[in-house]
Amino acid sequence: MKNNTTKSFFILCFLLAIAATVFSQRKTLPKVEILNTDVKTSIRGLSVVNNNVVWVSGSNGMVGKSSNAGKNWKWMTVKGFEKNEFRDIEAFDANIAIIMAIPDPENIHPANILKTTDGGNTWKIVYENKTKGMFLDAMEFRDPKNGMVIGDPVDGRFFIAKTTDGGNTWNELPAEQRFVADSGEAFFASSGTNIRMLYNGSIVIASGGKNSRLFYNKTIINVPMTKGKESAGTNSVAVYDNYKKSSANKIIIVGGDFMADSLTDKNCFYSNNAGKTWERPKTPPHGYRSCVEFLNKETIVTCGLNGVDYSFDGGKNFYSISKEGFHVCRYARLGNTVYLAGGNGKIGKLVWPD
Repeated sequence: MKNNTTKSFFILCFLLAIAATVFSQRKTLPKVEILNTDVKTSIRGLSVVNNNVVWVSGSNGMVGKSSNAGKNWKWMTVKGFEKNEFRDIEAFDANIAIIMAIPDPENIHPANILKTTDGGNTWKIVYENKTKGMFLDAMEFRDPKNGMVIGDPVDGRFFIAKTTDGGNTWNELPAEQRFVADSGEAFFASSGTNIRMLYNGSIVIASGGKNSRLFYNKTIINVPMTKGKESAGTNSVAVYDNYKKSSANKIIIVGGDFMADSLTDKNCFYSNNAGKTWERPKTPPHGYRSCVEFLNKETIVTCGLNGVDYSFDGGKNFYSISKEGFHVCRYARLGNTVYLAGGNGKIGKLVWPD
């Protein structure tokens, strides 16, 4: 088993190197191709296994899966969770996926994590928390075994739980090991990308609201993102992770104020020294942004309620490539395709001119 795992890791590194080379050669702006708009669900969870296998999750207890690059979709409503929103999803192949539910209006299912191993035909509850005020915001996996889920503060401290067995069981961190939240500070549940687990073992988490900070392992970093209101702050963080056992210094954060989605002031910052100093783009994204992804060291895509932006130069300048609104954009774990998802069942992917 260990040899197979090592082999798979090196194959992953090889494929990522190829993908990075492909993107580094593309200096033309991509376009957004709309794949699906006829399903009544607001999608915030998106997991791209490879160029063909894509999972999404959203409101009305719905989960979608495509195994042929978005040409066809299998939609399923998780029984008993019809009134829940699945704000995040992590998938590992066409059969195995994990979804994270926020409380339903009647609070029947306060906070749950569910897992499928048969392509979504059946789901098993692998974690349930009925603590008053519990609200799970995002979930992340470093590899098929190790994952983490974060949630809003409970008794003044952010909620964090871990898994080391592929999401079959989850262990809550003791209170003394969780960060103390400032008044009005929380995590957003907008795209599942305000937490990143890096291959060097580091963990990076971004908060928003009346205060907006970055938690890089045990270091707390104040960020210059717009803040001061519950609707403002950092919604997403991305770290350029080259899959080597080295420090990941290149970070980008996006957000703004989702109640004023056209404002560009203090909606994006990048750092080349692990958050010690921050720079504002010369040409920032064109409004509030809820998700950001590195495609390689210099190529970045970000999306929000009023459009999608693209950068060739590590975040110094962003170019608008679409006015279509999306909540989340994710890069294939094993491949070179970028998919996007948003309200009204909207799903898209980036395509380049021939």
